[in-house]
Amino acid sequence: MEVLSVKRQSLWGPVRDFATCRGIAKGPVFIVASGSSAKDFPLQRFADIPMITLNGAISMFEGSGIRPFFYVCTDTGFPLQQPDLYASALSLSRRLALWPDEIEAAQTSTSAEIYPLTKASRSTLYESAFNPQPDVVRSREFWRSRSRTLGFSKDLSAGYFDARTVAYAALQIAYHVGFTQVFLVGVDLTQAAGRFYETAGRAISPCGLDDYFESRILPSMKLMADRVVDERFSVYNLSQTSRIPDAVIPKVSVEQAEDIIFSGLSF
Repeated sequence: MEVLSVKRQSLWGPVRDFATCRGIAKGPVFIVASGSSAKDFPLQRFADIPMITLNGAISMFEGSGIRPFFYVCTDTGFPLQQPDLYASALSLSRRLALWPDEIEAAQTSTSAEIYPLTKASRSTLYESAFNPQPDVVRSREFWRSRSRTLGFSKDLSAGYFDARTVAYAALQIAYHVGFTQVFLVGVDLTQAAGRFYETAGRAISPCGLDDYFESRILPSMKLMADRVVDERFSVYNLSQTSRIPDAVIPKVSVEQAEDIIFSGLSF
C-alpha cells in the first residue's frame, strides 16, 4: 500500500515497482561512488558502459554527456545537505532509487524512472538457518541478533539489505537488473580521506564509515563474495586504496578492467 500511496502523491508522475526493471540489463556496469580515488577514474574512456552512481558522485557526470543508468541515494539528509548535486541527479539520471518519503517530498521535476527503496525484512531464525528464498541471501549466523539484518537481495521487490554504505545497495540493484560484471569506482570506504567532491566552500555531509566498517560493511561484502559472486556475477574493485581486502573483492587496474570488459579475460 505504501508504493500505491507514492504513486498517487508524487509530483514526478508514475513510480515503478522494482519488478518492472528486473533483468533488463546485461554485461558490465560501473558503480561510481564518492571516495577520493574516483577523481582519477577516466569516465569518458568507458562512456559506452552503463554507470550506476551514488549520492554526490553525480558531480562526475555534470557536463560529461553521460546519463547514469541508475542513481541511488539512501541518505535522507543528502537532498538538504547537497541540494545542487541532488538536483543534478534528478536531471541527469535515467532511473532513480530513493526512499518513498523523498519521492513524496520532491519539488523538482524529472523524466527519470522512479523506484522506491524498501529494506528487506529482518531474518527469522528459520530463514537464517535454511534460507528458503533463493533470491534473498541471508546471513547464516542466526545465533547473533545483529547478523539477522545482514544479507544480499537478488530481487529488489523483496527489499534490499542495508550495510551502511550506499555502494552495497547499488550492488544489489546491479544484480537485480541483470548486470554480470561489476566494477567499483571510488568505493574507498576511508572516512579520513573524505569525498572527492567536497572541495573548499562546499558543505560536508556527515560520514559514519568508521562506525560501521567492521560491524556491517565488511561482513556484508564477505557474505556477497562467499555466496553471491560466481561464474554469473563477478565484482572487481578499481580503488587501489579501498579498505575492502583484495581477498574479498579483487582489485584491478583500469587497464585490467578494459581487458575484462573488451577481451573477455578474468582476474
